[in-house]
Amino acid sequence: MKKQIKIEGMSCGHCSNHVKNALMEIEGVKDVVVNLADKNAVVEVADNVTDASMKEAIEEAGYDVMGFENI
Repeated sequence: MKKQIKIEGMSCGHCSNHVKNALMEIEGVKDVVVNLADKNAVVEVADNVTDASMKEAIEEAGYDVMGFENI
C-alpha cells in the first residue's frame, strides 16, 4: 500500500533526509520518497503500519504532518 503524507517544516535536503530516515525506522515501511518542493513523502508500507505511527515518527523528527492520502 502507498500513502502520500503532506509535511510542513522541511526547508532543505537535510530535512528531507531526516524525515526519510525517521520513516524507514518503522517496521513495515518498505520505501520512502520525500519531495522537498512538494512538501510531501510517498511511503510504501505493509498493512500493519498505521498513520499514527508515521505521524509520530515525523513529529518526533521535528516536522508537522498536515494529512495522509492513500494512492
